[in-house]
Amino acid sequence: MTTGSILFPEWVDADAVILAWPHEHTDWAPWLQTVRDTYCTIIERINETGAGVILLCPSNLVSEVQSQLPEHARVLIIPASYNDTWVRDYGFLTCNSANGPRPLEFAFNGWGEKFNADEDNRVNRRYLAELCRQPLTSIDWVAEGGALEIDEHGHLLSTAQCLLNPKRNGQMPLEKYQQGFKEALGATRVTILEHGHLQGDDTDGHIDTLVRFTPQQAVVIQACDNRPQDTHFESLTALCAELAQRLPEHPQYRLPLPEMYNQDNERLPASYANFLICNQHILAPVYNQPEDAEALTVLRRAYPQYTVTGIDCSALVQQFGSLHCISMQVPQHTLKAQVISQLQTGVFVYAGE
Repeated sequence: MTTGSILFPEWVDADAVILAWPHEHTDWAPWLQTVRDTYCTIIERINETGAGVILLCPSNLVSEVQSQLPEHARVLIIPASYNDTWVRDYGFLTCNSANGPRPLEFAFNGWGEKFNADEDNRVNRRYLAELCRQPLTSIDWVAEGGALEIDEHGHLLSTAQCLLNPKRNGQMPLEKYQQGFKEALGATRVTILEHGHLQGDDTDGHIDTLVRFTPQQAVVIQACDNRPQDTHFESLTALCAELAQRLPEHPQYRLPLPEMYNQDNERLPASYANFLICNQHILAPVYNQPEDAEALTVLRRAYPQYTVTGIDCSALVQQFGSLHCISMQVPQHTLKAQVISQLQTGVFVYAGE
């Protein structure tokens, strides 16, 4: 399907960021209050960038959520049903079209049928599409927002390990993915990387845990230079070499790799590359690890025109994801005027049209 539009890079100005409130039926149940506190901090930091928050929330928790939100928060609560909170992978993407920003979705099937995602897959059509000025475009094959990274020139990055999981789109070859991304997302160049994966990552190597573009035509990489004995060293070093070969015009900013385990001694995929870009700010995950300070320094060098703020995401990574995974930005002029007005009034419960 050719849409005649092009996916916005993450650094365009945003009116809002979509989140989904953690509840007792999500993966967050063992750490629920800690994770909710983390969400409140993230909401506060998003608001400080000038963006509002569109917050999916079970209808029975609306009053409770209102009482927990930060003072002076700007949040539009959407009563909704969803399986889990990884909005990056099921929330709509936004493309620039001749008629203005247009929401677009792919099908979502729980990262290759690993988890039930029936409710997540309906969120855009049930709740979010009506917030937008332009109609929602639905693409009938599986792809996740965290698997896609694009710059302002239409250069799109993804990973072969993720795309070639047969539980997503059968035996669909990389050439068909490349053509599909050009048609659906307006990509002018598609680079599908062969190397790099973090232990414990259920997504099969989403690009947003590994490589991110900068507006200065550089790449930020979750590398492993600081841990030559780590099991990740070979694959992440190979990723850096692959990028040097395939994107030689892009300087590299290499992030250190932290080493984190959960109470079952499972390695956690703590990635410093899983940051959110929002209105000249970088909201960067940190994990109470020795590498935090160096990671923030690297990001400040990579994004010199941006304000870089670290946010403690040690609770989020307990469920094998981080800050970018739980969020989806909404570029300016995507939302209807009445939605923007409600986002600016404080905490407002959306009642529909």
